[in-house]
Amino acid sequence: MPHDIAPVSVIIPAYNAGKSIQKALESVAAQSLPAAEIIVVDDGSVDDTAAQATAMRDIVQPSKLIVIQQSNQGAGAARNSAIDAATQKYLAFLDADDEWLPAKLEKSLETLESNDYTLIAHDYLDVTSSGEVHVSCTARFNEGPDPYVSLYLKGYIPSISVVVHRDAVLAVGGFDESLRNAQDFDLWLKVLADPKTTFTVFDAPLAKYYHTPGGIMTHTERRIKCCVQIAYRYLPALQRREQEVIPTLIRRLMNVYSEAFSVYFRSRKFIRAVMIPFRFARSVAKIGLNTETTSARYGSFLYIGFSVWVIAILGIYLSQFQNLIGPVMNAIKRAVGLA
Repeated sequence: MPHDIAPVSVIIPAYNAGKSIQKALESVAAQSLPAAEIIVVDDGSVDDTAAQATAMRDIVQPSKLIVIQQSNQGAGAARNSAIDAATQKYLAFLDADDEWLPAKLEKSLETLESNDYTLIAHDYLDVTSSGEVHVSCTARFNEGPDPYVSLYLKGYIPSISVVVHRDAVLAVGGFDESLRNAQDFDLWLKVLADPKTTFTVFDAPLAKYYHTPGGIMTHTERRIKCCVQIAYRYLPALQRREQEVIPTLIRRLMNVYSEAFSVYFRSRKFIRAVMIPFRFARSVAKIGLNTETTSARYGSFLYIGFSVWVIAILGIYLSQFQNLIGPVMNAIKRAVGLA
């Protein structure tokens, strides 16, 4: 269905984003198909975020710009405030430090309405210090027989790529404000939990993701906790899809802890990195203990077996980085008082 203006409410949560919010809004203003409205929620910023956003009102026309200010409650609450204020059929999400490419809304609506999807997403460009990297969310979508299970396992939908029916978001209660991290991952799983709900991902990189201080990888422990909670929350959705629940849960936990290991290793927090395999093994042992067909002995076996396995994998991984083994050993010696 052709549009002169997209029936879309653009949702932008912002916290201390005075230096980036205008650039984000400029990318919305540059759309080949303008959005009907843009809602910026200033979530208790102590800088001039609200003023910087308000100054863009004439520039973003014909889009209507709404700026809401509230006390600091977190990104989930900020997005929910914007969703409550939204008046359009569809919602699109953009973070205050990221950007869209000009064809984002036009191509997204073409795809969304081509098959009456509930939600669509697309690839994006990861802006790194060495250049822009095309991240293929589409490849993850096509990876397995059920894209919902692939989503559960790898969380491949970034919020800056999503356009979704507002009614579908309201029907599941919006973002879970109790989650400090991964609220968007939780929402996509919640909206798409019914096997009859359709969604797709297409292969155009139509958004740019920037790495900024305080991003999701800054709060690794918090992210582990939230992602583990979400992993258990959607076991009933896996059952409805006739999925083998326990193996899929273990695979998901492996991905969560692998991501944490990678973050700690890259940031040279070697003691925390070394502990990650043991934490994963303990999580698997707990699954064994909580399964009716297992015993405490079997749970202990799982713990020991997975510990040996992950230590072996860790050893192989570290052997590829001989120059890092010295700092790792020194960190361990300091931790146990030998240095």
